[in-house]
Amino acid sequence: MAQRRLLEGLGVTVAEENSYRALLRHGPATLSELAAETGTSAAAIRRMLPRLEDLGLISRVAGRPLRLVATPPNVAIDILVARRQEELTHSRAAAALLATEVADRGGPHPEEVLEVVSGRDAVARRYLQLERNATREMLVLVHPPYAVDVSDDRENRRRAARQGAPTRGIYSPLAFEHSGMLAHTRRAIADGEQARLGQVPVKLAIADARTAILPLVSDEDRAVESALVVHPSALLDALVGLFETLWRAAVPLRLSAETLEPEAWPQASDAEVLTLLAAGMKDDAIARQLGLSPRTVQRRVQVLCERLGARTRFHAGFLAAQHDLLD
Repeated sequence: MAQRRLLEGLGVTVAEENSYRALLRHGPATLSELAAETGTSAAAIRRMLPRLEDLGLISRVAGRPLRLVATPPNVAIDILVARRQEELTHSRAAAALLATEVADRGGPHPEEVLEVVSGRDAVARRYLQLERNATREMLVLVHPPYAVDVSDDRENRRRAARQGAPTRGIYSPLAFEHSGMLAHTRRAIADGEQARLGQVPVKLAIADARTAILPLVSDEDRAVESALVVHPSALLDALVGLFETLWRAAVPLRLSAETLEPEAWPQASDAEVLTLLAAGMKDDAIARQLGLSPRTVQRRVQVLCERLGARTRFHAGFLAAQHDLLD
């Protein structure tokens, strides 16, 4: 079975990591002893020696013959992390310097404003990259289909753990037709997202008002197969303006952490049902999202309509928004 790599993310190659871990297991060793432990040659270890020392993974023991000792893991990892952080800081500084060169020539060329991403996986990766790198605010118009699997608990936990930029999201009435979307949105709101329900003419995400991603084509069946990434430009300004206009017209979305119960009024979960009614969802769809039977949902909707004095299901959602029951 292949040995699991632990130091790959810190710039350590397979051979370097194998040598370091062998030295940790063996203790101080000569070149020939380390070569035997790793299944390679003493000459190969000698060629690798300057690099291992530069990484801070090993040091030499005084005396003859030459013997090597592994740096304690807690010390070695701190050295590698500090080295990588220094490289990242240098890279960010380089990016800022390169940006001034673009500014000096009068801004980006038209072909540099737009970037085309092809393939569902590539679109998902690009979106997650924007989300991960955002520092001030993410603006999102939510509409199916989704390039990122919202039911992937592992990915959801990773995204939540990153504690990224604050998010404002506007959800289309069709957003909750997707299985698992309600639970995903509930978690996002619990993590601090500001969510509203409103009209969503196009899928859109904007990071820090500097980069946006949206579908390249209007065909919903192909909306996640390709995407357009927009960099600072008048087009990006227009997309930010579109979001702010839609945000002002949208109604606040409140989703409780509780399940729907048929008794008592009012309940925290009533707002969820009213929100989904306002979104135009049918009883079967609401039942799937809340994990209830359609019959239970039908009874609850009937009670809500009677309490609100609503003539229809949609009227109940409208009255709930009018009476500020969705915020």
